[in-house]
Amino acid sequence: MLSGRGVMLSVSASVMFSVMPALVAQLSPLSGLDVFAWRILLTLPGTLVIVTALRRWEIVGSTFSHVFHRPALLGAVLLCAAMLGVQLWLFVWAPLQQRMLDASLGYFLLPLTMVLAGRTVYKERLSPLQTAAVVFAALGVAHELWATRALSWVTAVIMFGYPPYFLLRRRLHLDALSGFILEMLAMAPVAIFLVWHAWGQNAPVLAEPRFWFWLPALGLLSASALASTFAAARVLPIGLYGILGYVEPVLLFAVSITLLGEPFTERGLWTYVAIWIGVALIVFDSVRTLRRQRLLRPAEETAPL
Repeated sequence: MLSGRGVMLSVSASVMFSVMPALVAQLSPLSGLDVFAWRILLTLPGTLVIVTALRRWEIVGSTFSHVFHRPALLGAVLLCAAMLGVQLWLFVWAPLQQRMLDASLGYFLLPLTMVLAGRTVYKERLSPLQTAAVVFAALGVAHELWATRALSWVTAVIMFGYPPYFLLRRRLHLDALSGFILEMLAMAPVAIFLVWHAWGQNAPVLAEPRFWFWLPALGLLSASALASTFAAARVLPIGLYGILGYVEPVLLFAVSITLLGEPFTERGLWTYVAIWIGVALIVFDSVRTLRRQRLLRPAEETAPL
């Protein structure tokens, strides 16, 4: 059954994640590594509150025991943490360097590279609309390459870096929340070292009253967005949950132009239009598939045995 509360939670999470770059911009002159470290340390307590609120400690405990008794699995979790850490760092580095439009382009292209990853790794067949979507995305990337003779490394890291992470996480068969906490705990020592290493340089900056507000706000926003994401995933059909994931790159694009003031040229418009068409085709195909599944389910449930 479609949950209005679930839709609200998913959209709220997208809004919070999209506002985060504007919040991060307030933390200058801290570097991207500094903000990344503080985000990890301030988000982790909020994540533990989420576990308590969702009453998932038993599941988290069993997952931890399962992982720590299997060295190969623990190594895979550490690899996941490293891959996710790169993405979390890039997400806070980009707004500080006026590169958030490049990041939003990567998030627009990510669903399309995930479709290709599914086709390559799991031999999933592409529907005609999915094929058309990939073609339009390729045209957008080709235009960007033709116009600039290069694809932004920020865009490339996001669109090509996330699929291996998601594919590996899928192979590990870990509870989503428990796996995320393991990854955060794996990143925590790195974050502590980064904060300690830069403390002498950053102490005068952190003494400014504005940081007493913005840093806790970053942790609160991160934890709240995560709480909404996990709560939405529990009550929404997986297909609809995936479709609503497209809200975030749209909002990131808007925030980049309106709040961060990044320039958007006519050249960029042609790149984005082709990619937007591809994303629209993916969304339309997903909605159509979801509706077909919902129509078939009652028929299957009432069919005679």
